Amino acid sequence: MAEDLYQTLGVGRDASKDEIKKAHRKLALKFHPDKNPDDKVASEKFKRAQEAYDVLSDDEKRAAYDRYGADFEKIRSSGYQPGTEGFDGLDLDQIFGGGRGTRGGGGGGGGQTQFDGFSDFFEQMMGGGSGRAAGGRQRQAPPQKGGNVRHELEIPLQTAVLGGKTEFYLNDEKISVNIPAGVETSSKIRLRERGQPSPNGGPNGDLILLIKVSDHPYFRRNGRNLELNLPISIGEAVLGSKIDIPTPSGTVALTIPAHSSSGRRLRLKGQGVKQRDGSSGDLYVVLQIEVPKETDEESKKLIEQFETRNPVTLRGGLLF
Repeated sequence: MAEDLYQTLGVGRDASKDEIKKAHRKLALKFHPDKNPDDKVASEKFKRAQEAYDVLSDDEKRAAYDRYGADFEKIRSSGYQPGTEGFDGLDLDQIFGGGRGTRGGGGGGGGQTQFDGFSDFFEQMMGGGSGRAAGGRQRQAPPQKGGNVRHELEIPLQTAVLGGKTEFYLNDEKISVNIPAGVETSSKIRLRERGQPSPNGGPNGDLILLIKVSDHPYFRRNGRNLELNLPISIGEAVLGSKIDIPTPSGTVALTIPAHSSSGRRLRLKGQGVKQRDGSSGDLYVVLQIEVPKETDEESKKLIEQFETRNPVTLRGGLLF
């Protein structure tokens, strides 16, 4: 008996599209071949989950499956469309009922065709047994496209912002893909005909890459903008300075104004994430004053003198 596709995904027959999608993603992540190398059981469960999702995520296929069960692909491939004249009008009880399962009129004369239940009816209808449809012509199922495969691809922030060629392995196959500039986590890239093979000579399915951008040790992305926490010294903060900053388009000189405090944001226009229309976001540099971990006695005296000569009221309005 064919496995019920709803049970394969672990959802009820009234499950919504979103519930079906979540159930498939959970199983795909759990049984993905990359996480279960050389595990034939996990590989088979991954394949079955993908096949179930391909049917239940498609409204037309799901409706046919709900109506005809495991035979729905045979019915679809025959060219039958639900509700068309000449099929829904058939009295199935006359065809499958006791003592009335004959064709050609009358009771048991020569040349009549006996139908033995539902499966034989569809086998005759689809050209099974003799392999021929009405009129003696051979009827074959049209080529079907193979199933799609989804794969999570993690890339560094630099590649996500600038784009570029990335290589990865899937089922021991090395695959190269060009990442367009500006992609972000949850972006999708479709590789045509790199998915599952067709069951009957049609084109392969597609490989859909789900992009995940890894964290950067210094830069972080905020929409089309980039942010950088920049450590500076006490002297640079008090006296001001000019510092070279790495950006997606190269090194840029940033002027640190004198008397800058930690948390001050400085903007480098056009040094963020490049968009498809050619425009770019901005790079925001957040200043972080770094204090030496150790100071000698003379330095402490100088700092005390500095504090005395430059008094600042910092916490006058601090209340609870």
